[in-house]
Amino acid sequence: MTCNEDEYANLPPSQIVPILADKGIYIASESSFYRVLHKAEQVTHRGRAKERKNTSKPTSYIAEKANQVWTWDISYMPTPIVGQFYYLYMIEDIYSRKIVGAEVYEQESGEDAATLLERSLLKEKMMYNPLVLHSDNGAPMKSLTLRSKMYDLNLTSSYSRPRVSNDNPYSEALFRTVKYCPDWPGSGFDSLDEAREWVGNFVEWYNNEHRHSKIKFVTPAERHEGKDKNILEMRDKLYLQKKKEKKKNLPDGLAQPETGMLQGQFH
Repeated sequence: MTCNEDEYANLPPSQIVPILADKGIYIASESSFYRVLHKAEQVTHRGRAKERKNTSKPTSYIAEKANQVWTWDISYMPTPIVGQFYYLYMIEDIYSRKIVGAEVYEQESGEDAATLLERSLLKEKMMYNPLVLHSDNGAPMKSLTLRSKMYDLNLTSSYSRPRVSNDNPYSEALFRTVKYCPDWPGSGFDSLDEAREWVGNFVEWYNNEHRHSKIKFVTPAERHEGKDKNILEMRDKLYLQKKKEKKKNLPDGLAQPETGMLQGQFH
């Protein structure tokens, strides 16, 4: 067989076929070569490089209402001492963008994460209800303590792919909002109590005052509680009413035709 000759033994059919063609020889197509090699059980991985593995895409989850999918992460909070940090744990509902749990600790640990998670579930009245919790692949996220707690609480775990930074975009965007907040202290937090107080004030503002651009400029709390649809409908009615009033006040010949509902509103 041609493939077993010394000249071609270390070459794949993708190279054998054109080499033979350059010599004016055509035996079979590349696919035919492979079919014969498969039948002879001679298609195996060789060489020092690791064999390629077929990996399936991670399961993706879609939230259609509040408290279906949460995401969480940990980020640094600086102190005036170089190399010393506090650690901000935050859990966010991806449907409403509401911060359902937040705490500052002096270290990263699965035990603290499990405590915050259980406290957040109690606050949201979601104890033992099915819920997906997404995170990256950090040590606290995959700690035995946290995974055991999630199993006990009937939660489904979801993790980002290794070295894929945008698999946890909600938490990343939230931490960016935190650290670009105008009153974020550039010099760091002087104490754990100060850091916790600041985070408490931020969560209150973010959930109840901040109009989030990704949920049509309602607050996360309003969307979480299902109040957003009525708010957006009333807002749309007001916009249309003012548009009609403006049209009536225009001189003849300058009136604009009606264009219907505003883009992005509920229909």
